[in-house]
Amino acid sequence: MQTKYTALLESYQLPNGIEIKNRMMMAPMTNYSSNPDGTVTDAEVAYYARRAKGVGAVITAVANITPGGKGFPGEIGCDRDELIPSLAQLAKSIKSQGAKAILQIFHAGRMSPSDQVPDGDVTAPSNIPAERAGTLGVVPRELTETGIEEIIEAFGQATRRAIEAGFDGVEIHGANGYLIQQFFSPHANRREDQYGGNIEKRMTFPLAVIDNVQHAVKEYANAPFIVGYRFSPEEPETPGITMGDTLQLVHVLSDRGLDYLHVSLQHFWSKARREADTSRTRIELLLETINKRVPLVGVGSLYTADDVAEAMKTGIEFIGLGRELLIDPEWVQKIESGNEADINTTLDLNGKEALDFPDPFWKVITSVPGWVPGVE
Repeated sequence: MQTKYTALLESYQLPNGIEIKNRMMMAPMTNYSSNPDGTVTDAEVAYYARRAKGVGAVITAVANITPGGKGFPGEIGCDRDELIPSLAQLAKSIKSQGAKAILQIFHAGRMSPSDQVPDGDVTAPSNIPAERAGTLGVVPRELTETGIEEIIEAFGQATRRAIEAGFDGVEIHGANGYLIQQFFSPHANRREDQYGGNIEKRMTFPLAVIDNVQHAVKEYANAPFIVGYRFSPEEPETPGITMGDTLQLVHVLSDRGLDYLHVSLQHFWSKARREADTSRTRIELLLETINKRVPLVGVGSLYTADDVAEAMKTGIEFIGLGRELLIDPEWVQKIESGNEADINTTLDLNGKEALDFPDPFWKVITSVPGWVPGVE
């Protein structure tokens, strides 16, 4: 291995004492490959096991915490105890390859397709439709306070199931326009109660979810258990989340006892757009705000060893590899063995079997010209 890549493979101790063997994580990506009842398939397990061999941790695709929170067909389920054996199979397959297994938990909110939730009951903080493809024209039902409290509790129960299934941690999905982000968003959240209004009130729901998840860890985990939080820095909608809003949220999150924060970006070097210094990258602004209080995971179009080495120079603690591990599951191992020049950076469209892709995921990739996997 070349010296310039040493930083990529250094171990790191999280705030709770768990050691991650290197700075590479598999980023969460929707793969559409679970059974209709939410159980994982053998092909899905093989897909994760193959990509767990080099990275320090694997963050799974989203797992819905309630039947009404489902966001995709073929989604992992963690909404009932009957799914614990299935979750255990997934956790075991990842951990057997030497990586930490982290289950990403979420509720899709107004981003739920009506045909994926019981009775087509799409819910959200307010009855404001999303302005995104696939949900246009769907007016969600505004959640009652009781409904909100039930969802907060469901995040804790999903965490309990992850613990019982043998996962090393959970990642709370507060990004990509889903329910937790919707509560923080001035576009999606027009409430006038304790869960809406000014920016502090719009943080109420995300912070309550974190508290409930952490409470579940204290109650059910017999060993250190990772709790991470993913967020998107800005929204395109007006009104919408600005970089200034996110820096305020991240400042608060940095003191909430989390084990890492994870920013969702299409491009690692992208710059702020609103209410922040637009000459600086979002990563730079986030690292400055966090100020070493909690580790940060960055992601976004970093394909080669040199791409990641350059990103690590920012001082960021972890890099999430998404599309890169789809294209080349041995990405990390090739750096370890000094064969980084052999890393593949374009997907072999004839390589389904060689790359251990489940059929549903492969069909999505090959059915859309120029399709890029959605990083969740």
